[in-house]
Order: sequence, then C-alpha cells, then structure tokens
Amino acid sequence: MTPSLSKPVRLGLLALAASAMLGACTPTIRLEVAPIQIYAKLDADVRVRLDQELQNLLAENPNLF
Repeated sequence: MTPSLSKPVRLGLLALAASAMLGACTPTIRLEVAPIQIYAKLDADVRVRLDQELQNLLAENPNLF
C-alpha cells in the first residue's frame, strides 16, 4: 500500500516539475545589429525658430533667469 499525498502537495510537486521542464527549454536568441551612421545638417531656419521661441518664452517669463 502506497501512502497518498494530499492535493496541495501533489499540485506543488506538479508545478515544480512543470517549471523545471520549462526552464530547461528556454530558447536562446542572438541578435546582431549593425550601427547606423546618420549625417544630418541643421538648417538655419531651425536655429531662427528656436531663437524666436526662446525670445517668446523670456518675454512671457521675465523672472525665469
């Protein structure tokens, strides 16, 4: 006659066995990405717009600095 295990013990053993099986089958993914070189030239218009936004911000908040 074999001793029977309680239901929570059986479920715990089953969960332990399932996690051991899943842990042994983890896939390995290797990804190689080549660096991308981006050469960008800022236009003078961008600088003018930023300067204008800064002037507007200082006009709205004179105590900013």
